Amino acid sequence: MNKIIPNVSSKLRHTIEVPECIYTASGISVNGKRIKSLVFTTDVAIISNCNADAVIAVYPFTPTLQITKAIIEVSQTPVFAGVGGGTTKGPRVKEIALDAELNGAMGVVLNAPTQTEFVQELSEHIDIPIVLTIVSIDEPLEERMLHSGASIINVSGGKDTAKIVRALREIDSHFPIIATGGPSDETIKEVIMAGANAVTYTPPTNGEIFKEMMEKYRKQCSQ
Repeated sequence: MNKIIPNVSSKLRHTIEVPECIYTASGISVNGKRIKSLVFTTDVAIISNCNADAVIAVYPFTPTLQITKAIIEVSQTPVFAGVGGGTTKGPRVKEIALDAELNGAMGVVLNAPTQTEFVQELSEHIDIPIVLTIVSIDEPLEERMLHSGASIINVSGGKDTAKIVRALREIDSHFPIIATGGPSDETIKEVIMAGANAVTYTPPTNGEIFKEMMEKYRKQCSQ
């Protein structure tokens, strides 16, 4: 018997939906919450209007509690908060990570340059999962995945993402892996086939959404 999912939606709310093919992933269960899709953004308007299972909030600035709190407060889903590890290092990252935990983050995300020894130290400092980012096939993959203290690996390797995921799967077939989905259904399916349990989705920007909306409005007004 086919399961029919009733669809209820608001007349006013415009929801950004992640690609349907993401739901073929197995998902990762974090404290009883199953996560297959993560929206990659810090835009609170998009976070509030997206159907992804969780938010991965990593950005190219020094992480601050103010930003983390704003994202957690507006999100209706769990938040994995970026806490540094690249430019921002050492004790400061530990305090940012603890603040994120105490403010309700489901997990923290460390940037690729983070040293393995520091991940181990951080795992003893906070209770929530640590997501460690891997960006290159040339990193010591076994060390990063199995001996760093990370709970989840986040693969963001550009065109080599699926290749890195496959290499990680050769090391361990069960370790939780999130991977960047790329620009199309085909690239999403590729990382899932490679072994990713969950996929990050980069949504359209506010500007792109506005452009589409304004074109629609112009057509309405010209009639």
